[in-house]
Amino acid sequence: MDRAALADFLRRRREAIQPEDVGLPPGARRRTRGLRREEVASLAVMSTDYYTRLEQQRGPQPSEQMLASLARALRLTSDERGYLFRVAGHNAPASLSAAQHVAPALLRVLDRLVDTPALVLTDVGETLVQNRMATALFGDVSHHTGLARSAIYRWFTDPAERSVYPEADRDRHSRAQVANLRAAHGLRGPRSDAGELVRALRKASGEFAELWARHEVAQRFEDHKTLVHPELGEIELDCQALFTEDQSQTLLVLTAPPRTEGYEKLQLLAVLGHGRFAEAER
Repeated sequence: MDRAALADFLRRRREAIQPEDVGLPPGARRRTRGLRREEVASLAVMSTDYYTRLEQQRGPQPSEQMLASLARALRLTSDERGYLFRVAGHNAPASLSAAQHVAPALLRVLDRLVDTPALVLTDVGETLVQNRMATALFGDVSHHTGLARSAIYRWFTDPAERSVYPEADRDRHSRAQVANLRAAHGLRGPRSDAGELVRALRKASGEFAELWARHEVAQRFEDHKTLVHPELGEIELDCQALFTEDQSQTLLVLTAPPRTEGYEKLQLLAVLGHGRFAEAER
């Protein structure tokens, strides 16, 4: 691990990014160029003290998961990400999978969506990044590990996962989840993480096995859905999807038409989410 190179690289990349580049307000008086250390730490979901120690050449060797979070926070290109891994004492991944690096183009769009829920998913349902509104709507899913990182896996193995949908809509959503996974499996084959997920779910869930046997294939480009929030109740939303060219990642944006009940509930959700984040930061 080259501590000096790592520290200098992190500092220079931090200084090269403007707050508005990552969806943050510019602020009236900023003494430093680019982002503040605490802003990078927040974007990377780590403590400010940990990140500061990395820039001051005092920190421990970051894990690959931590480096991936820093790469997303600093909006690194694939080449820059590989360099970050190497100076931190890790081998750069031979090829970047969808779960390792968020498409920069999707991040740029996500950064500008501050008043409506938005998140980036892999083709097997892993949430790579979500904005504050999405966290307020779905909860923070960053703590999941292993196969449970996939919302498809959780849907068929964790009954609590279904509480976000009305009971009448759950069968339809089950079919959609399996059809999406079938599309990913067809693109990437049985030896991919999609194949691993299919094998695990066929053993774990009879419902999944039955739906998988139907051989339905679909990628949803738009949808109208009703979601259930624990405090606001049912919220009717339109869901729009923006795919990367290779179909490996999707930016989902949830909106409601102006002057509708769904629109008003999104405005309330923004207030609730802001209060929770402010409390967490304190």
